[in-house]
Amino acid sequence: MLDELLHRVRGYSPRPLETERSFPEAAVLVPITRSDEPELVLTLRASGLSTHGGEVAFPGGRRDPEDRDLVDTALREAEEEIGLPPGLVEVVGPLSSLVSRHGIQVTPYVGLVPDYVEYKANDAEIASVFSVPLEFFRSDPREMTHRIDYLGRSWYVPSYTYGEYRIWGLTAIMVVELVNLVFDDAQIALHQPPEHFIHLR
Repeated sequence: MLDELLHRVRGYSPRPLETERSFPEAAVLVPITRSDEPELVLTLRASGLSTHGGEVAFPGGRRDPEDRDLVDTALREAEEEIGLPPGLVEVVGPLSSLVSRHGIQVTPYVGLVPDYVEYKANDAEIASVFSVPLEFFRSDPREMTHRIDYLGRSWYVPSYTYGEYRIWGLTAIMVVELVNLVFDDAQIALHQPPEHFIHLR
């Protein structure tokens, strides 16, 4: 499965960002364990943070002037937030950039990591580090759907619950893009409401 994942991500052309505006840049690392049953490594952000506090996210953050590029940003932030040494990451390729509700352009980079890493959460930013089997998302086990009107169209974004964690928002959009890319039978639609979607007026 890892070979197929590598092949697909390396050959992927991310969706262009459909906006004329420029935004401050950020990057996140989408770490996938190098194992027979690959897992996504995610974080629960500390509740006291000014943005996205208490939310599930991939490790990452704003681009610093010293960063050579956005890959450098993603690797630096992952080391700062969860103690992941950059030398252990095989960066595979980008997914599509998104604009957060705080007006930040976020670019995700898929990276393979060993499955034996002991993560050290930066307590000032990260409450916990956890992993979810990639296979978990394949059947789209959403508990609810959030409609987000964004860049001139409606997005129907799933919210997943895994153990004590809720995965939603931009992070869920990134997960869906990756899962659709890796699994042919996933086909999780983001621009059409699911059958059970209820329009509240």
